[in-house]
Amino acid sequence: MPAKNHLSKEQRERLLEALKEHENPYVREKMLILLLMNDGKTYQEISYFLNIAYGTVAYWAVHGDPDNLDSLLDGRREGNFRKAPKKYEDLLL
Repeated sequence: MPAKNHLSKEQRERLLEALKEHENPYVREKMLILLLMNDGKTYQEISYFLNIAYGTVAYWAVHGDPDNLDSLLDGRREGNFRKAPKKYEDLLL
């Protein structure tokens, strides 16, 4: 777990600004994880506070990059995937 105040002032400000403006609640949750870690909260405290799994906090604490906010995106924003190839969909119509 990173030390308290491990984020630079610019990183912290960028995360706070993006937290206010980003429309995706999952990305905002990940930003909040990074900010709470910067405040010195433990993974356990963060998981309890946000009511999310400990593993989720641990994963994003390691994989979330405050310099690259795109690292907080995952496959959910891609939308639903097709369950059948296009040629089968045409047969149903």
